[in-house]
Amino acid sequence: MFELTFLGTSASAPSVQRGLSSAIVQYRNHRFMIDCGEGTQRQLLASGLGFKRLDKILITHGHLDHILGLGGLLSTMARWEMIEQVTFYGGAFALDRISRLFDVVFGPGELPMSITYHVLQPGIFFADEHLQLEAFAVEHRGPGCFGFLFSERTKRPFLVDKAEALGVPAGPERRLLVAGQPVTLADGRVITPEQVVGPPQPGTRLAFIGDLGRTRGLVHIVQGANTLVVEATYIEEDQEMAHRFGHLTAAEAARFAQRADVEQLILTHLSRRYHTRQVLEEARAIFPNTVVANDFDRFEIK
Repeated sequence: MFELTFLGTSASAPSVQRGLSSAIVQYRNHRFMIDCGEGTQRQLLASGLGFKRLDKILITHGHLDHILGLGGLLSTMARWEMIEQVTFYGGAFALDRISRLFDVVFGPGELPMSITYHVLQPGIFFADEHLQLEAFAVEHRGPGCFGFLFSERTKRPFLVDKAEALGVPAGPERRLLVAGQPVTLADGRVITPEQVVGPPQPGTRLAFIGDLGRTRGLVHIVQGANTLVVEATYIEEDQEMAHRFGHLTAAEAARFAQRADVEQLILTHLSRRYHTRQVLEEARAIFPNTVVANDFDRFEIK
């Protein structure tokens, strides 16, 4: 299960109700921040999530409304001495811009903590025994724009009732079976994993895309995701403007979700020119299981 919290959901500039783009994805002991618009550290405090373990920051692209909050965020984290090392994942253009932002905030070469810049290429860039993260290129304005796919690894559930029926004791024997290794019981019987482990079950998948101008080539990447997060900066009556500035309409986002056969669509990056109801109604007419995210909304992705 992933826990997704939106810290900012406005497009380009903040509004009274919405801060600039940022979200937190939590999974087990991991916390990933996606983008960090101006004012994000205040949103982080207001959300109650705080700064602990916030050492992995994913950047969708290098526009200022998605990165300008990083100077203040890192300054506060360094002052409180909460985190010693932070890794940024993003395109080369975005990471170069962030580096130059830090030169202005802290002085050239005067970083307040250890910072690692990981230049993304399409493909898996983070993995452990439970989770893998994949970056994929998206079309917006400028180079090095990425979306992110969070995927739990496929699991085979341990069947406790069958293990007990076979006399497998709780403890290391069961751990070995879960790991795929046979065990020999005290009476000499050999128990194989196939006897006590169920069929593979696909893990949860969360696709998160920031600003997006075209959906071509992306359907197969997010196909069947439990949740798709994507922008809806415009509505259909302003489609020409949307395309001119490299954004989607709510209807285009909904058609994208429909073609990809995802379970749930969450829309973000809303323009102040529309009421939330306009965006939601346009999308739901095409893809009913649509939600428009507000600041501080939390979702459990299962």
